[in-house]
Amino acid sequence: MQVQVVQPNGVLQYVIPVVVIAIVFTLRARRMTRMRPLRLNQLWIVPAIYLAIVAATFVATPPGRSAWIAAAVALIVGAAIGWQRGRLMQIHVDPETHALSQKGSPLAVLFLLGIILIKTVAQGEGRSLGFDVALVTDAALALALGMFAMTRVEMYLRAKRMLDEAGGGAAA
Repeated sequence: MQVQVVQPNGVLQYVIPVVVIAIVFTLRARRMTRMRPLRLNQLWIVPAIYLAIVAATFVATPPGRSAWIAAAVALIVGAAIGWQRGRLMQIHVDPETHALSQKGSPLAVLFLLGIILIKTVAQGEGRSLGFDVALVTDAALALALGMFAMTRVEMYLRAKRMLDEAGGGAAA
């Protein structure tokens, strides 16, 4: 007896990821509308974890020359997007306690959504169009790394400047 593997057909292969992404981004957008504490000493954690993931991915399946070039360009583009994304984050300093808080911007979520959609399309339809999926994936990883890192660098610099202006530089 042979077992036949059936691939999802038509609309389902697109609907399921779109529904999952919509749910995740709806929850994320709701969370971003609330003020949250901003801890300057913890801003490095997400980029460091993501750097480890990207490094492990590149070590496990080393990119070719063109993929390295694409990843370098994507890292630079991601850094530029990340800087803008960081600028969109609202940062507040309590005038009395000098405690920092942050509130995300819905536009920042749209940046992430756009990247995921591009990656999904490139991996789904890209194969049939002749895209090198590994190159697209490596570039997407580098883009996200640049974005996550520079978002936090911009937030750190701005929050530190705001604290210094408020006279609470030691509260970081």
